[in-house]
Amino acid sequence: MRYDDSDKQSTNVEDRRGDADSGLGGGGGLQIPMGGGGMGLTTMLIVGAIMLLFGFNPLDILTGGGGGGSMPNLPQHPRVDAGSRGGGGLSLPNIPGRDGQSGTTRPVSHAEDPMKTRVSQVLHDTEEVWTDVFQSMGRQYVPPKLIIFSGATRTGCGVGQTQMGPFYCPVDQRVYIDLAFYDELKRRFNAPGDFAQAYVVAHEVGHHVQTLLGISDKVQQMKARGGEKQANAVQVRMELQADCFAGVWAARDYQIHRQRIEPGDIESGLNAASQIGDDTLQKRSQGYVVPESFTHGSSAQRVAWFKKGMQTGELKACDTFNSQE
Repeated sequence: MRYDDSDKQSTNVEDRRGDADSGLGGGGGLQIPMGGGGMGLTTMLIVGAIMLLFGFNPLDILTGGGGGGSMPNLPQHPRVDAGSRGGGGLSLPNIPGRDGQSGTTRPVSHAEDPMKTRVSQVLHDTEEVWTDVFQSMGRQYVPPKLIIFSGATRTGCGVGQTQMGPFYCPVDQRVYIDLAFYDELKRRFNAPGDFAQAYVVAHEVGHHVQTLLGISDKVQQMKARGGEKQANAVQVRMELQADCFAGVWAARDYQIHRQRIEPGDIESGLNAASQIGDDTLQKRSQGYVVPESFTHGSSAQRVAWFKKGMQTGELKACDTFNSQE
């Protein structure tokens, strides 16, 4: 993806790296029990944050929690293709977070901290896109705050740790990421590239969109009524919808910033979705696949739903809960 120092950065970014008081001492949310010795990232992505929070299905808390049923009534949007003209997205004003703070007050330059800069720029792009989408529905989009941390940090959902990978907490409506994850994505999962990194942020923001639209609450209610197998199945649909929402973002971001997408970017995003499919991760870590334990979907499913969102640019195309696919 093509960004430079002239591209806007989100002000809803908080950097807790090096902060000795990052929130690990008492108070605030459920505590996450972690086994001794820690877990490898591969294990995390398969079961990583599983069983860590709320007593529900593993990634409920990390992915926006809950609920199934049908999609809310959302407007149709014209199909996006390579030949369409770029749209005119809206520039998002600085909207305070739930604690009344707006996050980073001085965007750092790319030279100072290139990875943080890129994440801030991607987050700003998601704010433009989703503000426009929500306005078309007559609603206001309140963006999440993105927290950059190192090692561990307090969240509204308990203690977040690096081993959990990037995650979204619906309680405080924040996205959490240790930027070391991108090194793992490149080195261990063979998914390098700027677009792959942007896909990770867009997926987590997709969970925030689910929360704002009330989908998460419905999913949680559905999961509470069933057993573990049903809960896992619903969770998979939740994750696949977030992948589809990430694709919708990519399509609409291209309309606003036609220069963003470069040759190879789409392939990079699709590869990232494939590399972190449950079947691929399970084969890599344990040599066999247990579909009943899937919580994010197979590689083929993740790729398919990301592509569907990207090819249509339509939220209604992302109704994973009523799809037979």
